[in-house]
Amino acid sequence: MSLLLAVSEAIPTTLDGPFKPLTRRLDPSLRRGSDDLPMDHPRLRKRNVSSVFPEQIALALSTTPTSMWVSWVTGDAIVGKDVKPLDPSSVASEVWYGKEKGKYLLKKIGNATVYNQLYPFDGLLNYTSGIIHHVLIDGLEPETKYYYMCGDSSVPAMSEELSFVTLPLPGKDAYPHRIAFVGDLGLTSNTTTTIDHLMENNPSVVIIVGDLTYADQYRTIGGKGVPCFSCSFPNAPIRETYQPRWDAWGRLMEPLTSKVPTMVIEGNHEIEPQASGVTFKSYSERFAVPSSESGSNSNFYYSFDAGGVHFVMLGAYVDYNHTGAQYAWLKEDLSKVDRGVTPWLVAAMHPPWYNSYSSHYQEFECMRQEMEELLFQHRVDIVFAGHVHAYERMNRIYNYTLDPCGPVYITIGDGGNIEKVDVDFADDPGKCPSPGDNIPEIGGSCPLNFTSGYAKGKFCWDRQPDWSAYRESSFGHGILEVVNSTHALWSWQRNQDVYKDNIYGDQIYIVRQPDVCISLKSRDPTA
Repeated sequence: MSLLLAVSEAIPTTLDGPFKPLTRRLDPSLRRGSDDLPMDHPRLRKRNVSSVFPEQIALALSTTPTSMWVSWVTGDAIVGKDVKPLDPSSVASEVWYGKEKGKYLLKKIGNATVYNQLYPFDGLLNYTSGIIHHVLIDGLEPETKYYYMCGDSSVPAMSEELSFVTLPLPGKDAYPHRIAFVGDLGLTSNTTTTIDHLMENNPSVVIIVGDLTYADQYRTIGGKGVPCFSCSFPNAPIRETYQPRWDAWGRLMEPLTSKVPTMVIEGNHEIEPQASGVTFKSYSERFAVPSSESGSNSNFYYSFDAGGVHFVMLGAYVDYNHTGAQYAWLKEDLSKVDRGVTPWLVAAMHPPWYNSYSSHYQEFECMRQEMEELLFQHRVDIVFAGHVHAYERMNRIYNYTLDPCGPVYITIGDGGNIEKVDVDFADDPGKCPSPGDNIPEIGGSCPLNFTSGYAKGKFCWDRQPDWSAYRESSFGHGILEVVNSTHALWSWQRNQDVYKDNIYGDQIYIVRQPDVCISLKSRDPTA
């Protein structure tokens, strides 16, 4: 049943705002988190007896619904002191597909790769991946169900038959059925509840706002993951990872990702530094994203259309300054958006710019100061982020001032990871971080004392900020249902409500006012 039909008439809209700030603290009957699932858990272990068969199958959108990325892994990853990579050319990368079950009239061949995660330190182990395949299939019709198999037909080692439904073409009256948002997932029992709950909502596309596997909460030898790596292993020579957790995550997610296109953006837990200075290797090699198709040529930031919604996925761990490549790309990408074709403009990134929790408070203030004006000028409607392991929805805001034309910022980093849910607020007594507490792993720090309003001259408010409409410390995910060119229903669904019908932690209609909030592109000082 559609969420739109299941709710009452009393759902508020953003036109009713700004709302009086509301906090719902962690339910004392709930635990703050749980341990990671072990590698031999039925949902994480390898299911195929032979490694030549595809596993970890995943779909990703290209820039239009007439094409789709299909990715998978074959072969066995190796962990050891001396590891020899598999040969990607030893197996074919094929996708057979068509509109009828068992009839595959179309075939595409793609590319394969492997990657290494190397730690030349005493006692640490290295990793070389299985063979990672990426195939871009095209010639697809919008809003059409396709059946497909992937693998190497010469072995033969093809996957079972799977299916997906393409999205509608961009248009002001054409939207995906449901768009799911989730972040900071990991591999705990809370994660499985989140994913199971999300799948029950039958989304058309999934957006993951970074921090996927938390493989960097482990030593290279595996063992038990920890909530704080530096606390548990203060003498580690480098931030280690246990790369098989990536393979386990791919298996856990496959029932979703093999049927529903899933778009990702990098978070800090994807950095995974190697001694050679290489970073983000797992993220860069495992995921196909439409970077070249959208003109960015970087997996760290890209854009795509989902019907009448244009998405810009922003990278917080690469250069975001006015003079950098990402800013230039974003400026050009936004300038090309035709709001008559894609009325909705949505941004997603890993760290939030607006955040009233103690965790990561003002951590990415530098990025906000560099990029916020550009998003505001182009009238971005919603900005999604994760990083903070809790939920928060902001009133419409620009430059820390309530503004009816500012975006609605939503933090959705409550997917269920091993670091547990965040419960402290920066406005709680004794919980305001010092300006030097929250420093990004990559990029600068720009702590800001407020220059106007109730908190003028202060680094933290002493009550919930006016711009924070609703916040709650619970795990969950969100669903966006775009109704038309001006109205979209946002529903945040908590894990503890999974067995309750029509119960939502937060629900609101986000309303665009294109006649009131006219684009301010001409004000761009760098134009």
